[in-house]
This record gives sequence, structure tokens and C-alpha cells, in this order.
Amino acid sequence: MNSHTRQIILQEAEVLIRTRGYAAFSYADLAGRIGVTKASIHYYFPAKEDLVLQLTEDYVTRFRAALDRILARHATAGARLRAYAQLFLAGFEQGMLPYCGALSAERSALPIAMHGPIQAFFQLHLDWLGGVLEDGRAAGELATRAAPGHLALLLLSTLEGGTFVGWAMERKAMVLAAFESVLAGIETQQPHRQAASGSGPAPA
Repeated sequence: MNSHTRQIILQEAEVLIRTRGYAAFSYADLAGRIGVTKASIHYYFPAKEDLVLQLTEDYVTRFRAALDRILARHATAGARLRAYAQLFLAGFEQGMLPYCGALSAERSALPIAMHGPIQAFFQLHLDWLGGVLEDGRAAGELATRAAPGHLALLLLSTLEGGTFVGWAMERKAMVLAAFESVLAGIETQQPHRQAASGSGPAPA
């Protein structure tokens, strides 16, 4: 047994959750995709709950890093929000939904232990968006009377819900178009100042 096998198990489990859903795959499915025995998967993750908890912890760590990169590489609120929106579309062509969106859609089927981490993940979205919105309003880049928390929920809902609709209709552009419509209502007419971007974003 080695760490590479463990990582492959986590990677393939993420794909299955984001394409089939948590309840629709088994360790037998996962073993078949990877080419290992079910016993090998149980060695690292005795129960499916252990697997999804570890996967979620790793995913949130990657997502936090992606948000930090956005803040470092983009100077304005508009540029940061657009970079954030792109996180939702990573994996779209592979038919993959946003990770925690896929999990939250199956909340009733998830172990109770997963409810808290999923809520915390969405709160991370809302807190980060609220901070970007507050900074943008203070800098004169955004003009809105709405509370940052309410607007953060609107932006998150537009992307999360829009991704499900766009995924079903196989039209990625409609997700970004809806998001741009929201930004058009709050963004001032300042030129977009943006730091040079590096590698592509992590999935949302």
C-alpha cells in the first residue's frame, strides 16, 4: 500500500461524486475504475463516510488556496469575482458538477457527520464573497445598497444553481452570462485593473 494509491482513490471518488452522486457509487465501482481490490480501498478508508470526509477536507484545503491565489493575482473586485466564477466551471466539459453542490443535493443520503463540513464549505464561499464585495464597495468599484451578505448569497446562488441548469442543458456560457448580469447591476464603470494570472483555477 502506498500514498499514490490513496491519492488515486480520492481522485476517482471525487469524479464519481461529481458525476453520479454520493449514493450512486460503491466501493466496487471505485475499485473497478482504479483496478484495485475493494480490500485495498477499505485499507485506507474503512467506511464510505471516512472516504468522503477526507475527500471533503482535502477539497476545502485546495479551494482555500484557490481563493488566496485570486486575491493575490487580481486587483479589483470585478476581476476577483470573475475569477471566482470560473472555479465553478472547472470540469464542466467532463460532466462534473461543483463538488459540494453535488453533495448538498443529496443531503438526506449523506452521513450526519457530513452535514457540518458542507455547511462550513458554503459559509467559506459566503464569507469570502462578502469580503470582496465590501472591499469593492469601499474602493468605489461596486455600487450597491444591498448588504454584502445578501449579495454574496445572490452571487453564490447564481453560480451554484446556474451550474446545475447549464450542466443539464450542456451550455456553459449561460452560467457566466447570468453571473455577468448580476455584476452589471453593481459594478461601476471603472476600467478593470487586473494582475497577471498564473495557472488555471481549482474546481469549486
